[in-house]
Amino acid sequence: MLMNMKDLLAVAQKHHFAVPAFNIGSDQLLKVVMKTVKELKSPVILEMSPDEFDFVGNAQIQAMIYEATHTDVPVCIHLDHGDKYETVVRAIQAGMTSVMIDASKLPYEENVAITKKVVETAHMANVSVESELGTIGTTGNSIEGGTEGVIYTVPAEAKQFIEDTGIDTFACAIGTAHGIYPKGMKPKLRIDILNEITKEVSVPLVLHGGSSNKDEEIAEAVKNGICKINISSDIKVAFYEQARKTLNENPGYREPLEIYPAAMEACGKVCAEKIRLFNSQDKVKYYYE
Repeated sequence: MLMNMKDLLAVAQKHHFAVPAFNIGSDQLLKVVMKTVKELKSPVILEMSPDEFDFVGNAQIQAMIYEATHTDVPVCIHLDHGDKYETVVRAIQAGMTSVMIDASKLPYEENVAITKKVVETAHMANVSVESELGTIGTTGNSIEGGTEGVIYTVPAEAKQFIEDTGIDTFACAIGTAHGIYPKGMKPKLRIDILNEITKEVSVPLVLHGGSSNKDEEIAEAVKNGICKINISSDIKVAFYEQARKTLNENPGYREPLEIYPAAMEACGKVCAEKIRLFNSQDKVKYYYE
């Protein structure tokens, strides 16, 4: 069942769980994610960054649409960290049901202006819009980018930003970073800031950079209002570490059907762990009440 993110997350917000948003950069990742969410009866967001979108092209979006329309699992197809208005329009034209415009590094008024323009265009196509105030950190090993340090969201500013732009979901900066954390880097989520944001705003909240954070912190964030969590690095590390192992142990392998099955199984285990951590297993039933 294909949905936009506004409708998908309204159910998560009501029932206090977070929908996993997995970055899909290949057909193998798409297949293993869909297999896992069907088995665990979890709604899902299939997303990609602009770089991933450029790499896989519109044909991969059509594959996502096919998967979504041939299952009773609620599915949203989302552009993550849209870099400019033109990229967002291309994503909508390709069939995505949700887009993010990330102008968080711009001055406030410029951020509002481009975000509002995206909202006006997207809503005409029943496409939901996510945006960000404050910036997510970076570990230096992620294509999603980020800043050298986290600029935390100011709750009162978040409320004003949502009112000024009309966005449907809000990505808050509370201490995460894109990518896998290097040794010695110890992130800590600011649940106190999250609680202040939930008091100020009513739209569903999003957590970016959810790979490698402590499970107990992620679970606490879900309990305190996070409705969507982005996962990219964790599933890709599991997939490609196993793929390398398979190739090293079998240097004669050249067929995708030889190389990828074990990698997909390893990736699926991580997907399942995240679904359970976010408390989204067995939540498909709520979309049919």
